[in-house]
Amino acid sequence: MSGAFLHTIFDVLAWLAAAAAVYWLSRQRLQFPAQSFQLPYVAALVFGAGLGAYLFGSANLWLSGESGIARSVEGALAGGIVAIELYKWSAGIAARTGARFALPLALGIAIGRLGCYFAGLDDFTYGTPTALPWAHDFGDGILRHPVQLYESAAMAVFALLYVLAVVNRNAFVITNGFYLVLVYYGAQRFLWEFLKPYGTLIPFTLFHLLSLSILLYAGVMLATAPKARRLQNEILA
Repeated sequence: MSGAFLHTIFDVLAWLAAAAAVYWLSRQRLQFPAQSFQLPYVAALVFGAGLGAYLFGSANLWLSGESGIARSVEGALAGGIVAIELYKWSAGIAARTGARFALPLALGIAIGRLGCYFAGLDDFTYGTPTALPWAHDFGDGILRHPVQLYESAAMAVFALLYVLAVVNRNAFVITNGFYLVLVYYGAQRFLWEFLKPYGTLIPFTLFHLLSLSILLYAGVMLATAPKARRLQNEILA
């Protein structure tokens, strides 16, 4: 079974897991902002995420001396954020609309990165050479950091913590979950970038800078977030 086919399988599983997470959250009697399911909102999200995925993925290839077209999950995340903020600004929407996406995002990345791992060298998401006992040979005889597994495990931990927060009706985590997952994702992604063979930009990689941008955005949103009221009657307003 080819690496590309395995990657596709895990991409599908990632989307199914994200959909399952949305369904599970709906069963928890949590009322998230309605705008996030409206057609113009979804269209802006899909367009921005797609553009960001290919723009940043391909730019990273170019900076790393590689040719071709690539996608990036972090690029998709950044593109989606920019597109939604522009859409909200143009539509006069002041509400924070990302809360329902925290768990789907964490689960999607955790599962999707497994696909990157099984895709091998062609995916260009492997790590730098290492002598650590869990190093992996992706097919060229060189033992490397399996950074895809590092990221998958990290995001799975966030997903678990978020589920526990929902079960315990933690209003702050549920209300600000999207910004919390952005902080968590940006921080762990920033660390893993030191273990990747990507081209640098004085002296960081493109994804180092993108991670810092995501961290800054999420930090500002958390710092200016209204105080989450206590959940009553098991409903999130």
